[in-house]
Amino acid sequence: MPQDEGRQQDAGTSSLFDDLATLIEDGRTYADAEIAYQKTRAAYVGQQAKGLFIAGSIAVLLVVLAIVALVLGALLALTPLVGAIGATAIIFGVLLVTSFILVRIAQAKAKAMMRAFGSNAEDDDTDGGEWE
Repeated sequence: MPQDEGRQQDAGTSSLFDDLATLIEDGRTYADAEIAYQKTRAAYVGQQAKGLFIAGSIAVLLVVLAIVALVLGALLALTPLVGAIGATAIIFGVLLVTSFILVRIAQAKAKAMMRAFGSNAEDDDTDGGEWE
């Protein structure tokens, strides 16, 4: 009977090694499948990002053209009322005030974002006031 116990130990030991080898092989298979999945996913995201960039760029270009058309239309409409220089000054002032307001909004959002990430915005003001 001692011989049977030795065989059972050998069978149990080899079974454990076989299980470990199978586990390692399954892990490699899973890792290979995960890498292939992530590569496919990255390729898909890259294609979508390219389309997004193209569509977004065209949209931004069209918005800029629309704003230029609006400014020119306002100049043409105001010229008979206040003259060419007056119309130009009015449009310039409106654009300047609008730009200033948008810059202040951007500054407030940047400070809020910095606070959200743990940076103290008040400390940033003392080192030269790059946001002011």
